[in-house]
Amino acid sequence: MPRYNTNPDVLLKEVQFHPFRGSGPGGQRRNKVESAVRLVHLPSGIKVVASEHRHQGRNRDLALQRLRRKLIGLNHTAKPRIPTRPSRISREKRMEQKRRQARKKALRRIVDRSWL
Repeated sequence: MPRYNTNPDVLLKEVQFHPFRGSGPGGQRRNKVESAVRLVHLPSGIKVVASEHRHQGRNRDLALQRLRRKLIGLNHTAKPRIPTRPSRISREKRMEQKRRQARKKALRRIVDRSWL
């Protein structure tokens, strides 16, 4: 059973809505109008911001979509992983690689000391 309800009607009741002025480039319109939106989902504490559009309504819809996506992600439970046994071929390959590496290292240890 999902922990958080993602139904849009219920979601609107569980959310605090905060309009604010968007920051960044954009000039007069951007600096005067509170078109950016911050939504706080009270049960989970998740905060979502949208400030892409000039219209507060569009930003609110966009923020609700983002919040809904996040909640769906939180509600998702991953299937437990069933450990599998490595195949005989893969074990043999791994051992062969280890032997090859050991031979390389052994060759590095052999030092010609005849010049002493």
